[in-house]
Amino acid sequence: MISTVSCAALMGIDAFRVQLEVDLSRSGMPAFTMVGLVEGAVRESKERVLSALRNSGFKLPPSRITVNLAPATVRKEGSAYDLPLALGLLAGAGTIDAGALGGWYFAGELSLSGEVRPVSGILPMAVRARDEGAKGLVVPAANVAEASVVDGVSVYPAATLADVVRHITGEAPLEPAPSTLQDLWAMREAFPVDFSEVKGQEHAKRAIEIASAGGHNLLFIGPPGSGKTMLASRIPTVLPPLTFDEALEVTKIYSVAGLLDGEPLCVARPFRRPHHTISDAGLIGGGAYPRPGEVSLAHRGVLFLDELPEFKKNVLEVLRQPLEDGRVTLSRAAISLTYPADLMLVAAMNPCPCGYYGDAKHACTCTPHQIGAYRSRLSGPLLDRIDLHVEVPAVNYDDLRADGHGADSATMRQRILTARSVQATRYEGQTILTNSELSGRLLERYCALTSAEHAFLEKAVHSLGLSARAYTRVLRIARTIADLDGADAIAAPHLAEAINYRSLDRPGI
Repeated sequence: MISTVSCAALMGIDAFRVQLEVDLSRSGMPAFTMVGLVEGAVRESKERVLSALRNSGFKLPPSRITVNLAPATVRKEGSAYDLPLALGLLAGAGTIDAGALGGWYFAGELSLSGEVRPVSGILPMAVRARDEGAKGLVVPAANVAEASVVDGVSVYPAATLADVVRHITGEAPLEPAPSTLQDLWAMREAFPVDFSEVKGQEHAKRAIEIASAGGHNLLFIGPPGSGKTMLASRIPTVLPPLTFDEALEVTKIYSVAGLLDGEPLCVARPFRRPHHTISDAGLIGGGAYPRPGEVSLAHRGVLFLDELPEFKKNVLEVLRQPLEDGRVTLSRAAISLTYPADLMLVAAMNPCPCGYYGDAKHACTCTPHQIGAYRSRLSGPLLDRIDLHVEVPAVNYDDLRADGHGADSATMRQRILTARSVQATRYEGQTILTNSELSGRLLERYCALTSAEHAFLEKAVHSLGLSARAYTRVLRIARTIADLDGADAIAAPHLAEAINYRSLDRPGI
């Protein structure tokens, strides 16, 4: 007898429908065959499922069993097929009504005792079940909070295989889980840190405000202990809050990567801080079956690269395409996947190997050759994608002992939200969202200068030796500064401040 069970497989951060077909034939010698382009963990499910059925009190007649996961042209991996396979076997054996499985989606790993264990990627599966108009989705109890954030589909938590069978037969129906979305959404504004805790560094905080308002990438340059990491870690507190669609997109990535850690929904913008020993596959994503890397885990948030020149050069170079396109494509022999990577890059570096070049309190021990070699680890194309280069000097003692505080995160965020609102209105109907994306005709249109501003900028370009790429960056930054000031047109003070944030473009710096 042939039975069919609906489940889902992952393709990037999305899921597609899989029809699990089971045929139990009494003719021929008993055997178990699984087809449909399945990989190791799926093939091993045979042993787990048969033991789970036996230890849950279910018996299968001696049969020649054939299992097909359609479509057979797409690779399936993971252990989420255990539960649908067990139900398909029971339906094929006549233990449960095969028709009762119609319209339901199932996902879950089975222990040898029949316990339903959690799996990765439940959120995309819940979205697929909703889009398919499923009666409901049965998932492990540990995954139910994650699946419940999707409106439009009933989610049922299962603790054991026997519980699922009793639910299907109507003997003891499971209760759908209530949605906790409103409670989760209320936690978006809860941050353990605040910019009011940062003493001094008002210049750097102003640069952060500009970068956050215009979606610009940012590089801090300063000696050890000047507060570069402290500043970077507080940037998520001033970024605009995630919309629900953005939160769902971020949560999908973390669900696929298995990094939700019990959190059903990512309600705050991510802040990722990989170590400088990370590989290119760890940063960009990879593996035999590609998984999201740090650039995708930082999607809609901040990727902080501390000690930037200490990263391997080949690792840094793979950032160029994601920073330009906002996505990363991973191609392997078996599959090609595209993951989102729309992030704000924030990096930090010392001005030289010893860290004290230009510091008034410490003597630099590096030679000019060593300083040049240190900075040459960062390629021009990579620096080309970082709009603001900000010097962060050591904090003096008077600032450390001062009782007063600078701007707090709430005040900075309000100014940033106002500037973002101006950009949203300006670029309505365009392909861009923020000033950092301006180029070509859009740059000329929205960053138009009068003859006086052109003369000022021309003088600065010649006297400071700014490059063509620095010219474009200066205009973008100036446009954001003007938005923060509530100005319709870019003025000379906006250009002057923008030029001040391009320190690496100046000769001798």
